[in-house]
Amino acid sequence: MSEGRFLSGSTMGHVVRMTATGAFGITFVFLVDAANLFWIAKLGDATLVAAIGFAFAIQFFSVSSGVGLMIASTAMVSRSIGAGQRAEARTQAGAALVTALLIQGLVAALIVVFRHDLVAMAGATGQTADLAARYLAITIPSLVPMAVGLICSGVLRAEGFGAKAMYITLISGALLMSTDPVLIYWMGWGLDGAAIGLVAFRAALMMLGLWFAAVQKDLIAKPDLAAIRRVLPVYLAIALPAVATQLATPVGNYLLTIVIAPFGDDAVAAWAVVGRLTVVAFGGIFALAGAIGGIFGQNYGAGQYDRLRSTYRDALIFCVVYTLSAWAVLVLATPQIIGWFGLSGQAAEVLRAFTFVGVGAFLFLGALFVSNAAFNALGRPLRSTMLNWVKDGAVSLPAALFLAGIWGAPGVIYGQALAGAVIGAIAGVWGWKFVAGLQGAPGPVLDAAPLRPYANPERYRRR
Repeated sequence: MSEGRFLSGSTMGHVVRMTATGAFGITFVFLVDAANLFWIAKLGDATLVAAIGFAFAIQFFSVSSGVGLMIASTAMVSRSIGAGQRAEARTQAGAALVTALLIQGLVAALIVVFRHDLVAMAGATGQTADLAARYLAITIPSLVPMAVGLICSGVLRAEGFGAKAMYITLISGALLMSTDPVLIYWMGWGLDGAAIGLVAFRAALMMLGLWFAAVQKDLIAKPDLAAIRRVLPVYLAIALPAVATQLATPVGNYLLTIVIAPFGDDAVAAWAVVGRLTVVAFGGIFALAGAIGGIFGQNYGAGQYDRLRSTYRDALIFCVVYTLSAWAVLVLATPQIIGWFGLSGQAAEVLRAFTFVGVGAFLFLGALFVSNAAFNALGRPLRSTMLNWVKDGAVSLPAALFLAGIWGAPGVIYGQALAGAVIGAIAGVWGWKFVAGLQGAPGPVLDAAPLRPYANPERYRRR
């Protein structure tokens, strides 16, 4: 039986390789999403751009829940691989896929039914609200195939096939990149064209994910009811906190959208550009939690605690270097970005607040993502949940309200950055102390008590 790919070799090499492939895939997807917004902006109607901004705030919820399910599958499967239980890893992957599909189906149904209320709560009114709700009605049902693609990507990363996971999003994103200008601009379908392109992208994500993970690499066992019932408590014990953690960010984004909405459609349009720019420029940081979860999981399953510590350290170093590089590029590119998206006046001020000040928070937010990966993979997912909800649910809103009262719309950017910097620093220290303190018997493979991985592991292993 072959050894897990992450149990030997340079941990920095593994961090860079897995994060680079994950970042390239996710950055390309969000680059395509930014191109989508670019073509909408080319139509010259700020209402359409604002509608995309409001819809994005709601889409963020659903996509984040899918990412949380993916992260949980990576943690669960990688720990089984690290312990040498590959048959169990395949079974867990199949059960996770079915569970994620059902959960995302329920999420999609709820959003479609209540889309008008959600859009109104975000602050959209009139034609902008109608357009945002229409966009959601077309795109939200495609969360189901997207869930399948994400789980397949997570399973590939758990095994160490970072490039294969990247190809899923890369090829699907290329499809969207090529169809967007045709559907939105040349065929004149506008917002509906953008929505149709997104649905096609998510369908391609599912088909490619199944091909690479289930057919080509045989990493997913055909699920049966007995396996699902056995794995479900284990998976949900990790997945529910992981999903709750991921949902904190869209909740924070949603609340800040409400704060910035009274400043007008131009401010919301700039906020939409900032949202796209954030995920494009910092795809490497966003990819980090999912990318290194498999490294933590395999080494924890094998009881190699020294490699857990070196992985944590190397991931922090990676975050600092990445953020400083991205910050420099964004500062230099600010005038071009303002021109590309046709921003002026207040909208341009919001963008400059982000590129000159806001992005600095990622020096600390990177530590939050690293600690999230460690807590999720090493049996303490509720700590990630708490940290992220404190940042996005408790600190960001009052900080944004206070600073917006001083600096107007740009103050929302400053408040978001302040919250990220403070909580990111706390998370980085807490995560390091946790990883540095691990010792004793090797961590058990996840079982019916995955949230208590250090309590009498021999007892759990005998079950």
